[in-house]
Amino acid sequence: MKLTGREAMRQAMRRAMAADDRVFLMGEDVGRYGGCFGVSKGMLEEFGAERVRDTPLSESAFVGAGIGAAMAGLRPIVEIMTCNFSLLALDQILNNAATLRHMSDGQFGVPLVIRMTTGGGRQLAAQHSHSLEGWYAHIPGIKVLTPGTVEDFAGMLQPALDDPDPVLIFEHGALYNAEAELADSAPAVDITSAALRRTGTDITLITYGGSLPLCLDAADQLAADGISAEVVDLRVLRPLDDTTVIASVSRTHRAVVVDEGWRSVGIAAEVSARIMEQAFWELDGPVARVCTAEVPLPYPKHLEEAALPSVGRVLDAARELVGHG
Repeated sequence: MKLTGREAMRQAMRRAMAADDRVFLMGEDVGRYGGCFGVSKGMLEEFGAERVRDTPLSESAFVGAGIGAAMAGLRPIVEIMTCNFSLLALDQILNNAATLRHMSDGQFGVPLVIRMTTGGGRQLAAQHSHSLEGWYAHIPGIKVLTPGTVEDFAGMLQPALDDPDPVLIFEHGALYNAEAELADSAPAVDITSAALRRTGTDITLITYGGSLPLCLDAADQLAADGISAEVVDLRVLRPLDDTTVIASVSRTHRAVVVDEGWRSVGIAAEVSARIMEQAFWELDGPVARVCTAEVPLPYPKHLEEAALPSVGRVLDAARELVGHG
């Protein structure tokens, strides 16, 4: 069965809600409108207004309601339209959801799933296009997931709902239309580990989410030049899977980290630091980073394209590291 990323997440939510009446969906326009990006289309008609709840335009309020529902024994899926708007609920996420287990000495957990769209490339300008998942990966007490394949869109939700602590899923908007063949059954996805998407011997491309397709494209083009690129999909930003990353870099001895977040104090910086700490003597050159330009993401298409990571920028970084620049 061929599904898009959007359809895969919808199927995952439908499957979870059909199997467990504690699971419900809430957020802005998730009901009658079918979700801002069409992910929940048809779910109101299937499950009713009690379990597919349209909320007021107040992220702090409905994320707070989700925290309370989770503490009371339900399994809420809270949708935030875009990760930029999640900052309006940052107090709830950081000071409540992420800390309650610690502050209650383990007496209370918050089994809450928060889904939100992330990333640029769609000319939605600076208030709808940033990649803030690296900010949330800084916070202890939560998991941060970044599906980069249709299979992960289909398979990450259920283990996230099964987790006793808060899980944030960042869905890159450009992947909603990606297509792949999937089995009728839900794929089993490990939400604690990275995934090796392509094997290689000369260089490792490390990425996640919306940058995975461009890294796979870059690896194909590098192969035509005789450069064998391995591609590691982090897919889980907290906890980071050091083992997979270090094992890959130890095989290839070179690494490029591709991150749609900003370069300064971001995921690419963290991954680079961990490689330097754990695999310094395995490296044949410095770790390179390809990130978004340090500007509010522009609206004009040519400027947005110039700001974001691209296949060309990944190729330039990789070729320079292997001496083909």
